[in-house]
Amino acid sequence: MPLSPDQLAEIDQHSQASAPTRRATVPALEAMLYRPMPVLDHGFVRVVDYMGDDAAIVQAARVSYGRGTRKVSEDAGLIRYLMRHRHSTPFEMCEIKYHVKLPIFVARQWIRHRMANVNEYSARYSILDREFYIPEPEHLAAQSQNNRQGRGAVLEGEAAREVLDLLRDDAARCHDHYALMLGDEDADQPGDQPPAETARRGYGLARELARMNLTLNTYTQWYWKSDLHNLLSFLSLRLDSHAQFEIRVYAEAMLETVRAWVPTACAAFEDYRLGAFTLSSSMLDVVRRLLAGEALEQKASGLSRREWDELMQALGRS
Repeated sequence: MPLSPDQLAEIDQHSQASAPTRRATVPALEAMLYRPMPVLDHGFVRVVDYMGDDAAIVQAARVSYGRGTRKVSEDAGLIRYLMRHRHSTPFEMCEIKYHVKLPIFVARQWIRHRMANVNEYSARYSILDREFYIPEPEHLAAQSQNNRQGRGAVLEGEAAREVLDLLRDDAARCHDHYALMLGDEDADQPGDQPPAETARRGYGLARELARMNLTLNTYTQWYWKSDLHNLLSFLSLRLDSHAQFEIRVYAEAMLETVRAWVPTACAAFEDYRLGAFTLSSSMLDVVRRLLAGEALEQKASGLSRREWDELMQALGRS
């Protein structure tokens, strides 16, 4: 997880600085502030700023001022009620800002969540580093035969080695050509070089054009700021076992920061959202019939085969 000297200096500067404040702070998150959490082979997530805490959620729900005199258990009960009944506004009172380094293809998935403020590293103005995501062998899987957006069995042996070689070679070659088109004299030149003079000075192509041939496993970076309500919506989708591994590991790192930041709200989220299963009215009817002792099969349940299988799995009957 290499960081640039400037980034390391910035982290060190922020980590050593402190300032008196009347704002609510969270010691557990303060201890994590600015520190990069490694993700994948070259990526990271780090918290760079935040606003609010569990008490801010309670305060917004009660529309009070000050931190109140109610018991912690009462505040926890209220937060759990708000989460259980899917209230949103009180959770929007808390915000957090992350600095994330991630492969471009993960960023393109991530940006589909249109509920945050985002500022990405611009390859129109700057030059992207020669860093590429290469999967670990255990994550190199074939296409699933029954899920168009999922993975099947892990590739093994010669096939796996050849695919990894292709990923490395293609990414390196494209970045070589990217550097050559830009005119980066310090970059390694591709094997099929142009005349020596051109190779030495490059082509001087505009950065906004030269970037077009970079592979999607090239790393980019962005600042991503969200309120807690929308962050939890993001995490509920990207922590799901069906989410793509490469974005799920970023969500797992972010969940750690949420546990430190708003532990009561996060515990309610993990209980009512991550660890829960939503029943449709038809599913609820099936559960009632099963509890009544009816020997019910899928064909007589009124559920599709997929719905039935999901319900049976949730009930531990699969």
